[in-house]
Amino acid sequence: MDRLSVVDEIFLRAHRGMGTPIALQGLWRTSDRVDHALLHRVHEALRTGPLGRRVSRSRVPGARPRWTVNTQAHPLDLNEQPISAAALLDWADRRGFDLDPERGPGWRLSAAAVDDGGSVLALTSSHALADGRALTLAVDHALEGTPLAAPIAGHSDWADARQMWGTVLGGTARALRRGLPRRPEPSPDRTAPAAATAANSAILRIPAREWNRAAVAHDGTANSLFVYVVAQMLWHSGFRAESLDASLPVDTRDEPRVDNDMAMTEIAITRQDTPATIRRKARTAYEHRMTSPGGIPEEILQVVPERWAHALAKGAGERDILCSNIGTLPDSLLSLGAHTCTGVAARAIHPGLDTARLPRTRLSGYLTRIADTYTLSLVSLDPDAIPTAEALTASAHRTLDALGLPATEW
Repeated sequence: MDRLSVVDEIFLRAHRGMGTPIALQGLWRTSDRVDHALLHRVHEALRTGPLGRRVSRSRVPGARPRWTVNTQAHPLDLNEQPISAAALLDWADRRGFDLDPERGPGWRLSAAAVDDGGSVLALTSSHALADGRALTLAVDHALEGTPLAAPIAGHSDWADARQMWGTVLGGTARALRRGLPRRPEPSPDRTAPAAATAANSAILRIPAREWNRAAVAHDGTANSLFVYVVAQMLWHSGFRAESLDASLPVDTRDEPRVDNDMAMTEIAITRQDTPATIRRKARTAYEHRMTSPGGIPEEILQVVPERWAHALAKGAGERDILCSNIGTLPDSLLSLGAHTCTGVAARAIHPGLDTARLPRTRLSGYLTRIADTYTLSLVSLDPDAIPTAEALTASAHRTLDALGLPATEW
């Protein structure tokens, strides 16, 4: 779609300070130094690819903003001085600055030499431009020229406004005939000491054969085992409730397209749940996506003033944990030219997150598979319970060890 969706605009408001700041990031490690000429070619392909766009607002009340081409890009961000392998994620966490999906550019390609003789690359994009799956499609397109579905052309501004107002007014009238819906109370923002690090990160690699073996042994799937692991980690961190809520993004695209083509669903998990019971809960939840309260069309968020939309959608999709299974990555990501990749990961980061306004989500997990390896990326947003990246990594090892899963740190 060449116009912004409801999800696009939620992430756009977050970028403007109304919500939790979030950017998507793909990471690659190589065992040797990557040629700078190759990096410039990849950067150029990304610049002219589907991430090369920005928001263009309409002056017609009710018409949704459009995506327009924007080939301006941040220069290739090269770190000439080698960074230590131990500080790699700290370096990557800082790549989310100065991304602007409205005025552009909304993405950045960064690279650094690593003191083990290799290199690390980071492609960081505003979540308003793309979801996790879309980011992998954009990279595959840049590396291999893999075709992508063309954006669906929208109506004129006046036609789009008529359609939007018709949907909102008609749907709201039908909903109100069933009674005035009660707006759910959003969870209050959490706080942490100003000196704390708001987010801590860890990435681990697990052999796919072992991961799948553990899933089968517990009568689950690779996905339900993933959700189980993240839930167990939250309880190990001291989360006291007997039940927690998990937010599960669902890829809804039927064609390879770079956008936010996703929906959200949720499940409640108890301490007694297993990968098998989570599997059954998730299967049911995928048939019942999160919707706006009382059946009021979600498009209302696109026609009311921005501050109202933020108030109505505050905390949308945020639960105690987030478990985003991005899926199997394209084989093209296994190498960069002649350079073999020793690690590939995808995750979200939170540039500028304020410890005075932490979201409900305490722990986020992102799972990908490429070739014979699963990569588990973790981001903790609970500095009181998990104050350091080392504590997060230790928690992951504890949980994976209990399942007999060998894991190596990224």
